[in-house]
Amino acid sequence: MFWWLYRSPCRVENPSKPWPIILWLQGGPGASGVGLGNFKEIGPLDVNLKPRNSTWLRMADLLFVDNPVGTGYSFVEESNLFVKTDEDAAIDLTTLLQEIFNRNESLQQSPLYIVAESYGGKFAVTLGLSALKAIEAGKLRAKLGGVVLGDTWISPEDFVLSWGPLLKDISRLDNNGFEKANSVAERIKQQIRNGQYVSATSSWAELEGVISRSSNFVDFYNFLLDSGMDPVSLTAAEMIQGIAMKRYIRYLSSLRSSAGGVGNINSLMNGVVKQKLKIIPENISWGGQADEVFTNLAGDFMRPRINEVDELLAKGVNVTIYNGQVGRAPELSEQGQNSLILWSREGCKRIHQVIQESALLLDSWSWPFCTSGRALHYTKDDECHNTITCTTI
Repeated sequence: MFWWLYRSPCRVENPSKPWPIILWLQGGPGASGVGLGNFKEIGPLDVNLKPRNSTWLRMADLLFVDNPVGTGYSFVEESNLFVKTDEDAAIDLTTLLQEIFNRNESLQQSPLYIVAESYGGKFAVTLGLSALKAIEAGKLRAKLGGVVLGDTWISPEDFVLSWGPLLKDISRLDNNGFEKANSVAERIKQQIRNGQYVSATSSWAELEGVISRSSNFVDFYNFLLDSGMDPVSLTAAEMIQGIAMKRYIRYLSSLRSSAGGVGNINSLMNGVVKQKLKIIPENISWGGQADEVFTNLAGDFMRPRINEVDELLAKGVNVTIYNGQVGRAPELSEQGQNSLILWSREGCKRIHQVIQESALLLDSWSWPFCTSGRALHYTKDDECHNTITCTTI
């Protein structure tokens, strides 16, 4: 399993306030944190190897992992070694953390924050529980600071039930299309509740086909476009065949191979980065096994992970939810991850802090939260400092 650790140049050694380390987990399953999270989102360099002013390295050390095996530079030599469940992925990640942290006393002093987006949120909560168990057993010498979930797929039922109403509200579905989509979504809801996760994944693919045909082939990754307007999407002919799962695999592939020579993440990772690392086998391509990662996790793809969040809260772990203004579909909100909700269990699940980096509205959450708390407006300057002002709400 491949990992990449950055030590922050802004790191301050302060025993009373240890410098944090962020473990970033990408979505997919099958999308590379070492490539996408690092060079396209929060790392110190962008895909053109230019400095990123907004890098999170200003505020923390950054650890990127190509998880699960088969993702990015991580690879398997036998097909039966791909993970089949989120728990399997968590076990592998916990083993990796033991190798990294148990040999480094400096890292052991830093609170570890597991931060994830999209499907990575499912990995984050299962890893959080696995890592906490290893810490309590003395097998992992680390301090778990919290778990952060961005536009996360921990409740697939809520996502599929929201697609029809959202597209009807913006006039991409008429009443007939809405009823068809809602019928499939309700079937998915029942399949999930019956534990029929493979069937639910197939129905998820069917739902995308129903919505596409009823909406003039709306682009699921940007509902302002039609599928023919975006190279990420399938053609209408492909959608008519009902092969919606190809859309998602193509989406993952598009993340690896954005058009053009400049800023092409696939060329970067399989070119200069691979050459510089000098440890990736010649026959291994970055992202070459990503499709198999998704296929092997099809039986867990629609499995909810809400109970795992509750377990983390019950154990006193801080859990943060962040999302963009449009958070109904995880693919959309990756462009607007500006709002955070930090919540903990104190009797009921109570939101006790809200962190906003912009004026974007916070998404509502379907769980029974009380909404008392404090609003924090968070800003950063150019010298690795941050300013927080509080307003009671």
